[in-house]
Amino acid sequence: MKFDDKVPIYYQIKQYIYHKMIDGTLPLGAKLPAVRQLALDLTVNVNTVQRALSEMITEGTLTSQRGKGNFVTEDQAHIMQLRTTLVNEQLALAYDQLHALNLSDAEIVASLQQYIAQREEHNHDSIDDQGFTL
Repeated sequence: MKFDDKVPIYYQIKQYIYHKMIDGTLPLGAKLPAVRQLALDLTVNVNTVQRALSEMITEGTLTSQRGKGNFVTEDQAHIMQLRTTLVNEQLALAYDQLHALNLSDAEIVASLQQYIAQREEHNHDSIDDQGFTL
């Protein structure tokens, strides 16, 4: 994992784990690797990982079972709310950046629709006759 120097590492670790939960890599109730293993995998200090996990436990995203480890919550509504929050954060960033370019809301919507259409066309074009992605 490559870290951004402008954002605290523990926060980036939280975001990384959130994304793994939302994309299904870490499903509801899944056990996380041990803190030391996560630190090794991410090449960060154990205390940094522990801070990220502690915050996630406090907010209810993870549960801790003494002697067993840390687990993703089994509360589907909590994960869906987390997903909504992350989507809104990304949309807010994009919205602010596009407004800084003096685009109106209508221009932003039109640009997004055009971008989606181009992506869909590109994705469709990258599938060969047998339905395999090239």
